[in-house]
Amino acid sequence: MTSDSRSNVQSLAEAVDRDLRARGRNERAEKEKAYLKSELIHFGVSVPDTRAVVHTALRGTTLSHDEVIDLARLLWTAPPGEAGPVHERRAAATMVLIQSKDHLGAEDADFIESLLREAKTWALVDPLAGDLVGPLSEQDPGFDPVLERWAIDEDSWIRRSALLAHLVPLRQGRGDFDRFSRFADAMLEEKEFFIRKAIGWVLRDTSRKRPDLVYDWILPRAHRTSGVTIREAVKRLSTEQREAVLAAK
Repeated sequence: MTSDSRSNVQSLAEAVDRDLRARGRNERAEKEKAYLKSELIHFGVSVPDTRAVVHTALRGTTLSHDEVIDLARLLWTAPPGEAGPVHERRAAATMVLIQSKDHLGAEDADFIESLLREAKTWALVDPLAGDLVGPLSEQDPGFDPVLERWAIDEDSWIRRSALLAHLVPLRQGRGDFDRFSRFADAMLEEKEFFIRKAIGWVLRDTSRKRPDLVYDWILPRAHRTSGVTIREAVKRLSTEQREAVLAAK
């Protein structure tokens, strides 16, 4: 990356930081930090406002692949003068990547994985996995071995990411349900709440287009499926299907 590119990226990061601080509210910061049980610094900026900040910063700007990665990395790390990373800056980093996903591919899987491992909250993991990795993995088969590895990782947030990577394609009536099914079946009896919730969430959204597919999958597994997963999975099924699954549970 040239010095001009580096300077441009630094200026963009500073502009995002400046705008986020201006929109921050102390009361919101305290409530959000408590709600997320977060160890990060919080400015107290809403998700829509954070998205607006990123949109404004990137409007009219064409970034190269390396500049996208560098900007996300700068926003993810602790800014000068702060004691640690900032939640809203990390949220902005995820939005930069999502907005610029056409520049990204399987060669960026290690970088994305590093963010997922450091995120440690659904508020950052879910958009990274669902809105970034999901579309990327559907387009780039280079993600196939990555998702296979994530599905058996010791870190529950990485396993959740392997599940949620299927969310958007399956919600839209496409996607690899067979692979999701295999991942979910192996995790079905896990005790981790966020794994149980993710399985149910993907099943619920899959049933928007293909309720019979979800019904046929969940019915024979209902007896070993958690209540959290069941409650999500049956929300969009017919009354008859829902009652059958609950009875099998």
